[in-house]
Amino acid sequence: MDPEKLSYLPHDGICCRGYSRQDCPLHVYDYMADVPGNLEESDFVEVQFKNTRKGYYLNANHLDLVKGDVVAVEASPGHDIGTVTLTGGLVALQMKKAGIKDDAPVRRVYRKARPVDMEKFEEAKRREHKTMIESRQIALDLGLQMKIGDVEYQGDGGKAIFYYIADGRVDFRQLIKVLAEAFHVRIEMKQIGARQEAGRIGGFGPCGRELCCATWMSSFVSVSTGAARTQDLTLSPQKLAGQCAKLKCCMNFEVDAYAEALRRFPARDVTLETAEGTWYFFKADILRRLVTYSTERNSADNLVTISAHRAFDIMALNREGKMPESLSEDGPVTSTTSGDLLEQDSLTRFDRKKKKRKPAGRPSGKKPSPASDQ
Repeated sequence: MDPEKLSYLPHDGICCRGYSRQDCPLHVYDYMADVPGNLEESDFVEVQFKNTRKGYYLNANHLDLVKGDVVAVEASPGHDIGTVTLTGGLVALQMKKAGIKDDAPVRRVYRKARPVDMEKFEEAKRREHKTMIESRQIALDLGLQMKIGDVEYQGDGGKAIFYYIADGRVDFRQLIKVLAEAFHVRIEMKQIGARQEAGRIGGFGPCGRELCCATWMSSFVSVSTGAARTQDLTLSPQKLAGQCAKLKCCMNFEVDAYAEALRRFPARDVTLETAEGTWYFFKADILRRLVTYSTERNSADNLVTISAHRAFDIMALNREGKMPESLSEDGPVTSTTSGDLLEQDSLTRFDRKKKKRKPAGRPSGKKPSPASDQ
């Protein structure tokens, strides 16, 4: 089949040209890929380099570029090697999202990468890890309070970018001199945060998927423990912290929905009065609109779960000076067992007792055949 036609074969109604190489972080699906004349909408292309670094370059020579092409682009000084990840009209929208102004300096795409360019590029990549280890020791010897998390060589090997993390401001003027003498390249220092470092290194989260910061997140907002309290999450550092040792970014994804749902729940400091006694708020199942109350303020005793609507009805009766016979609509509570708050942390909570299988016997009512006895 013609490759030009093959690229337009639909996959669940999605154009195959909209995808790029799946190993590219921060991949953008080009939903305009099958629009006629899309490639002529913009002369700019999106080029991605190591990890999460991207740039937008002018295709001044009108090269026939498609996603996945390895190109040599203008750098300062020399040239860099990257992969084309987006073409067409969507590039202008991405440039606007990135905050690139119209009067910003424009860099160009030189050519598609040649074998000689790729040899230099691969050689430079092989030096990155060794350079990072040696630069960490140099920074330690100079007594600088910083951590060099990653090193990225330019495609032609003439410049190296050192990404570092520091709590405060660092005077690395002496460090630049020592690094330039040690590696004989032009040095550029870039300070990044812990979340950006996790995005550059990559990895998998406890959900089993790749880190959001390494796949699609390009801007980061602060995450507070208030988001965890709103969603009734366990306030445990081991569970709330991500690979970057900061609070997980995903806690902000649904906090607005939980906050909106909590407005339709009874206040946590309100007690319910019944003929059985006083009931204190214990926990809430926000998605199922259920509230659990306990007979003790600070412990899980005689837990009863009712709907939020039932809780509002009891609150209305209490304001009128009335007390229902029972908290639950089904009648008085007879359970007096206490709940185990550490049950969710038990290492054996997923274990199931396996039933012993009975040995397979001969079917009843059938005599064994002579052949089987022999």
